[in-house]
Amino acid sequence: MGLFILRRVGVMILTALCLTFIVFWLTNLYPNLEKLAKTQGNFRMSDEAVTSYLTNRGYTQSLPVKYGQWLGVLPGYVIEGSDGETRSRCEEGKTFCGIIQGDWGYSTVFQDEVSTIVAKRLGVTGFLMLWVMIVMVPGALIIGVLAGMREGSGTDRSLSTVSILSTATPEYVSGVILIALLGTKAVIDWDTVPFKGSATSAIDDPNFWNMFLPVITIALYGMGYIARMTRASMTEVMTAQYIRTARLKGVSFPKIVMRHALRNALIAPFTVIMLQFPWLLNGVVIVETLFQYKGFGFALVNAASNNDIELLLGVSIVSVFVVLITQLISDIGYVFLNPRIRIS
Repeated sequence: MGLFILRRVGVMILTALCLTFIVFWLTNLYPNLEKLAKTQGNFRMSDEAVTSYLTNRGYTQSLPVKYGQWLGVLPGYVIEGSDGETRSRCEEGKTFCGIIQGDWGYSTVFQDEVSTIVAKRLGVTGFLMLWVMIVMVPGALIIGVLAGMREGSGTDRSLSTVSILSTATPEYVSGVILIALLGTKAVIDWDTVPFKGSATSAIDDPNFWNMFLPVITIALYGMGYIARMTRASMTEVMTAQYIRTARLKGVSFPKIVMRHALRNALIAPFTVIMLQFPWLLNGVVIVETLFQYKGFGFALVNAASNNDIELLLGVSIVSVFVVLITQLISDIGYVFLNPRIRIS
């Protein structure tokens, strides 16, 4: 197991380097750099002024050199600008200043350190993700198990239909419907609307009323997919020979489901559940924008729309890290869910 984890960690590091290099290359294309220069300077800047701005700040260096400096494996640039001022990537006394050294850059939109912004926004989104998983996973497993226990029954057909409808409805549709039904005073004849259509207040004071709508919006979309996978896996397990043997021995049906069928049926849904973490981290963009919940997805939208290169790179690091870690956890989890699986 230890050797397997070490090999996987090595592959993860190589994958992370490749993915971050691609993102770095895309964000450092000249049109993006030109837009950055004009945003920070003047939109009427001449081509010569743009070139001077980019040269003085190290953007015209070769891509591998810039990537190495951003990672922190190459010394930061020291350039004497055309105005006679010397500019350095690193603070005084430092030669290396990149991701490895904890210097994630400076956000031109939020006017703060990227590491500080990412940590704060990730914590806000993490709180939302926690409650989504608490609502989504148990609900999906219960629906899937109940539907798969008795294939073809009325309960199976009803729950399967609900699962398909929830998965087929995008978050921006279900979110708008929930806001219209539960978050709008004009629709419901209440003196005060209990559920908040905006989750901005949840950042400082999270409670049931301002978190309910965004949590339910995300949970409904993911719940149907997990439930369908659980139902399919449970249906297959319930027809296995050892389940029939247990029934012939007189084992009660609830005990068969809980002790024998459920553990084997959870292997496929476990993969889907683990994949929900990277989906939630990046898929909350629509929901956070819709409910004005200023978390990780909200920061990503602002960084992309305002060409905030350093923040985009910081967000990409976190996204890649979450995807790779969840895949590693899912692979390790297989062994504990099914002892027949061995790592050679």
